[in-house]
Amino acid sequence: MRPLRYSINVTLDGCCDHREISADEDLHRHHAENLAQADALLFGRVTYEMMEAGWRPRPGARPYWMTDWMEPFARTIDAAKKYVVSSTLDRVDWNAELVRGDLETVVQQLKREPGEGLLVGGVKLPLALAELGLIDEYEFVVQPRLVGHGPTLFAGLSKRIDLKLVSRLEFSSGAVAMRYEPRT
Repeated sequence: MRPLRYSINVTLDGCCDHREISADEDLHRHHAENLAQADALLFGRVTYEMMEAGWRPRPGARPYWMTDWMEPFARTIDAAKKYVVSSTLDRVDWNAELVRGDLETVVQQLKREPGEGLLVGGVKLPLALAELGLIDEYEFVVQPRLVGHGPTLFAGLSKRIDLKLVSRLEFSSGAVAMRYEPRT
């Protein structure tokens, strides 16, 4: 069974607003490696639309804000198979497939397929997946920043999930990637 891994950037005070995260070359490399280790990405509608708007290649020149060191991440996410969980979208493209139905059943079926793993990002979908006990690994890339606002992770979680630290990686920026697995 391929594992479902969750990865997200978060500030020290718990904010997961992507506009508040400083992503440097080391972090882009790290996230590109995470993407490359997954057979597919699992997104909710909001995350899919945000990632597509930011990373889908457009004809002509690359966006003004993209640097050379962002290219490997951009190529990797562009090529990745994507599953989008949404009850409001009618269709998706960008190497994506719309998935509907009972979330637990759909994700368990995806996990049973052969491969190295699934990677999920975002806020709302991971909350639902955590509630169902479907996340096998959590990675929090903690940014050395306080921003004083949300959104925050796992707001509304109905039960505590105890985790054990399995690895830790420090970046020159002061960010720290911590990977956890659920305690059994």
